[in-house]
This record gives sequence, C-alpha cells and structure tokens, in this order.
Amino acid sequence: MPKISDDDILSSRILLVDDDPVNLQVAVNHLRSDRVTVTPVTSGREALALLDRGVHFDLVLLDIMMPGIDGFETCRRLKADPHTADIPVVFMTALTDTKDKVKGFEVGGVDYVTKPIQHEEVLARVNSQLTIQKQQRKLAEQNEQLEKMSQDLAENNEQLERLNASKDRFFSIISHDLKN
Repeated sequence: MPKISDDDILSSRILLVDDDPVNLQVAVNHLRSDRVTVTPVTSGREALALLDRGVHFDLVLLDIMMPGIDGFETCRRLKADPHTADIPVVFMTALTDTKDKVKGFEVGGVDYVTKPIQHEEVLARVNSQLTIQKQQRKLAEQNEQLEKMSQDLAENNEQLERLNASKDRFFSIISHDLKN
C-alpha cells in the first residue's frame, strides 16, 4: 500500500477534521508515517481552538458536513487569520455536487476529495500539497537570504562610494600640492 513519501517531506504535521470517529481512525492509519504526525479532531471548533493556541500544521484535511461550524466556515476562518491563511486545506467530503466543490475552492480550499475515499488518491494529493508547502518554505527562505544579500551589497556599495569620494579628495589635495 502506498505511503506518504518521506523523500521531500520532513516532520510534516497534518490536522485531520471529521466528526465521524471511524473516518478519523481509518484516515489516521493511512496517513501516519515516521515523518508525518496526524492530529485528529472531531469538529471545526476544536480545529480552530488548536490553531488559535499556536499549534502549527502543514496541511488541514477537512470534512464539510459537521455539526456546529461546518467545513466551509472553518476554512473561511482559517483563511481570514494571517497566522493560518497559508495552511493548505483539502476538503474530504461526501458532497459531490459541483456547486459544493466550487464553494470549497471559493472559501480557500486547495483540493477537494469525495467520499468514499480512495486512499491512494488521498495519499497522492497529500504528498503533492506537502511537497508544495516545503518548496514554498524553501523559496521564502531563499528570498530572505537574497534580500539580506541585496541589503549587504547596497551597504557595501555605499561604503565603496564613500571610500571612492575620499580617494578623489585625497588625489585632489595631492594634485593641488604638486602644482604648488
């Protein structure tokens, strides 16, 4: 049976939200690996509370039809919070109507999987989203490094311009003294 790829994914954390304990257990068994931690919760409220406490996740797998806060509203709230807006949300639901799928993307979901779930498909989608997350983090780190290098170069350039101006003044003085 396929597993989550460990090649490019280091210590990923998945938040799994579904009100059905059987669905949670089956999904946890299929997703968990040495480098992937799966945290199951049974409601949107519970998921939001975890994230509000600052617990970090790389991916949220979210059911839509849940009592209380449904998956659409949970996703809306995640995307409205700057601390959680970048976490990709994959809907896993029994809703198969096109309008529901479109709504899932409109509220901020990055993917939509319908139940009954094909585990190989879910693993492939999870792998791709975790890989995208990792690549985005790498790009952000590289952008930070490039920005720092650019600032360092600008500072060095200013220093060289000051030194060049000092050299020009020095040569001007020497030239003046030699003429005299």
